[in-house]
Amino acid sequence: MIDHRLSEEYQDLRKTVEEFARERVAPVIGGFYEREEFPYELVAQMGRMGLFGLPFDEEYGGMGGDYFALCLALEELARVDSSVAITLEAGVSLGAMPVYRFGTPEQKREWLPALCAGEKLAAFGLTEPGGGSDAGATRTTAVLSDDGSEWVINGSKAFITNSGTDITSMVTVTAVTGVSGARKEISAIIVPSGTPGFTVAPKYSKVGWNASDTHELSFDDCRVPAANLLGERGAGYAQFLRILDEGRIAIAALSVGLAQGCVDECLRYIREREAFGRAIGSYQSIQFKLADMEARAHTARLAYYHAASRLLRGEPFKKDAAIAKLVASNAAMDNARDATQIFGGYGFMNEFPVGRFYRDAKILEIGEGTSEVQRMLIAREIGATA
Repeated sequence: MIDHRLSEEYQDLRKTVEEFARERVAPVIGGFYEREEFPYELVAQMGRMGLFGLPFDEEYGGMGGDYFALCLALEELARVDSSVAITLEAGVSLGAMPVYRFGTPEQKREWLPALCAGEKLAAFGLTEPGGGSDAGATRTTAVLSDDGSEWVINGSKAFITNSGTDITSMVTVTAVTGVSGARKEISAIIVPSGTPGFTVAPKYSKVGWNASDTHELSFDDCRVPAANLLGERGAGYAQFLRILDEGRIAIAALSVGLAQGCVDECLRYIREREAFGRAIGSYQSIQFKLADMEARAHTARLAYYHAASRLLRGEPFKKDAAIAKLVASNAAMDNARDATQIFGGYGFMNEFPVGRFYRDAKILEIGEGTSEVQRMLIAREIGATA
């Protein structure tokens, strides 16, 4: 019999993160958002709670949990704020996870303890200014020095989360390390922060996620040790496709959190706001809108639960992750729009959470694979393509 109830351990984790989000994040995050300021103290608190180490082995300072535990934490954080949630998601699933999945024992010992503790952050350098969704269009190059001791990296990356904070320790960069016929050999290389030739551009001026950190990166004859190769040479593209598949489940969980947060805020508001002499919650049009919002969040949650369960069982999950990401990001966008409508003019004000939710929702249909890319993946997996 199928049972979607959470175990006691998962329930305890969910409740702990819910309380942290409500009591620590909610009262202050609006100010960080307005100032476009990275919330270092909140990140440090999440580190002390063990959130950055949730899916990693205790050997490396992790909590010995799993990927679903991370997803539960992301959902609860995003019910209050997505900037904090994406900082955790990118720090774990995009920053530390490549080292955990593909690193050598020495690389894991060097980088993971501080990343699991939340004392340092790592970033994922995949997207390029002219590449967008086509990760195979990588133009950044890495060439071995004459003596074979160093990689010399040249190129640029765009929209890289957690790449320019005061606690960013490294970026894993995909680069072309050779060509075989018409096929590029793409490898992944660890570039420590502060390496000469590695430049972090000023932060972007963004529509949403204003309390998170995002930059363009450039590499100009940037030299790192040959031992900084992550995984096998030429396997970088395949490695990061796996990382993106997992990350889509995490983004789906974050999206569900935003969608549910819209419901939470609207339920509070409709009991306080009156129109034409009655609480607006007494109008059936509002009740039906909220029913649709709850249905979207519920359906999307089931989708990411299913994808995560297949991941944990070691079953193929590419299609399920794409479905979860597509459904959940749509739910987040639709719920944010409806919540803003319910709040009326106040929904257009940044002082109200739904204003932030509306600004934050759109990127969920773009980041870690656009909705169009998810549809391509689903069509391919079900055999609908020629």
